Amino acid sequence: MMKKSHYVLLAILLIAFFLLRRSTSLSHVMPSGSAPASEQATTAANTAAPQTFDYYLLNLSWSPEFCHSHPDAVECSQHATFVLHGLWPQNTTGGYPENCSNAPGPADPAQYTDIYPDQGLLEHEWKTHGTCSSLAPDAFFQLARQAVHSVKIPNQLASINQQLSLPPDDIRSLFTQANPSIPASSLAISCGNNYLTAVEVCFSKSLQPIDCGPIRTCRANTVRIPPPQ
Repeated sequence: MMKKSHYVLLAILLIAFFLLRRSTSLSHVMPSGSAPASEQATTAANTAAPQTFDYYLLNLSWSPEFCHSHPDAVECSQHATFVLHGLWPQNTTGGYPENCSNAPGPADPAQYTDIYPDQGLLEHEWKTHGTCSSLAPDAFFQLARQAVHSVKIPNQLASINQQLSLPPDDIRSLFTQANPSIPASSLAISCGNNYLTAVEVCFSKSLQPIDCGPIRTCRANTVRIPPPQ
């Protein structure tokens, strides 16, 4: 017959065995040093997927031309001239990444109404371009705001009350005169049907002007620049 002390020893061994199994099982569920699942999910949701790109293209859209065909757009009630379309990751080969992850945009889009009065455009820009920046949503839109504010709009274009017609090179010259730190090689003029549609500035990831390389620029002899309505 087994002595009482043997039963006690057996019970202790069984308890130690089950505790060891439970500890091993938990180590497979959550590796040592890992953050809780809720923290991991929050980090993933607020950071864009890591991507490789070479520089940013800042697109400043000529709002009067856009508003001619989209008079009900939110921005058109402001009768603005140049407005931010987007800050787009680009590659020196001429290509660019798009739609890089499903990460949600900023938690409070209203704090960016100064650069994106249309929340729909903000959401589109984040999904299409911001998710390719490797930045969290707020960091991306703060960088976009910084980029916009770093470019001074020439006085001749900041307030016009009648249509102008200028060669693309003259528009570029107006910008270089107003922004001595931005060379002509960092600027591209965009047009459609001989109307100005945008001025684009090529920036490094730290927002230093760089050569645009293969970015297409307007080849019209002159472009028409309608005033805000």
